[in-house]
This record gives sequence, C-alpha cells and structure tokens, in this order.
Amino acid sequence: MEAELTTLTALAASGATTFVGLMATEAWTQVRGRLVRFLGRGENDEVIDAELEESRAELTAARADSDEETAADIEAEWRARLRRILRANPEAADQLRDLLEELAPLQPVGHTVSVTNTISGGTQHGPVLQGEKFSNLTFNGGGADVPGQRPGTA
Repeated sequence: MEAELTTLTALAASGATTFVGLMATEAWTQVRGRLVRFLGRGENDEVIDAELEESRAELTAARADSDEETAADIEAEWRARLRRILRANPEAADQLRDLLEELAPLQPVGHTVSVTNTISGGTQHGPVLQGEKFSNLTFNGGGADVPGQRPGTA
C-alpha cells in the first residue's frame, strides 16, 4: 500500500509539473481541453476550465514578477488535486500516464527563465539580438561607415 501511495504521489507530482509547465507555453491552447476532460472526469468541465485559466493567469503574473514562490504554490495546488483524483479513482493513474506521454513532446525543455535586455549608450552600429540560443550566424556589413572609426578596423 505504501509503495502504491508513493507511486501515485510521484505521478501526481509529474502531472502537476507538466500541467503548470505547459500553462506558460503556446502549447497551452492545444492541451487545455485534454486537461479539462481528465481533471473534470466528465463533470464540472466548465469549473475546471475556469480554474485552469485562473491558475494560468496567476502563473503568468508570478513569472513576470519573478515570483517563483507563487509559481511553486500553483504547482503544489495542482499536485495535491491530482493526488486526490488518483486516490479516489485508481484507473485514473493509467489515464494520467497516457496523457503525460501524449503531452511529453509539448513540454518546455529545461526551465523558464525571465530575461531583461537593455541597450543604451546611443546609436548601435550593428545587429542587436535577443534570444536564448543562436548558431551559425553570419552578418555582412551594409557598407555604411561607422562615425569615428577608420576603414578596415573593427
């Protein structure tokens, strides 16, 4: 019994991490309906949908404010809820495993990072890039001279 409880707890944690992780992605619109059907178990779908959207709004605001404590609280709430669903309905465990396997390709890789970039100091004489990963970039000069710079120098 204790091993089964540990397994359900781990499954609930995995589900909550996946659900909350997807709330902060563009994939949310694709997966929300499936989550509602799983969580609602055929009842209260409208209520579940509203609760998921409320959690998503709170999560988005928390991440915008770099409030990881609130983000962790949201995940903990869904973990507890999933644990209750799994305890009350043993066949839900297989359904949750199937759902998590289906959602795996949509999950964000790594963790969400908030980055703020500021460009200051006057005119920029070259490309300015903002992003997480760049590779195989080539920039060719547009032929414009940079004021105060001798030709052929960088």
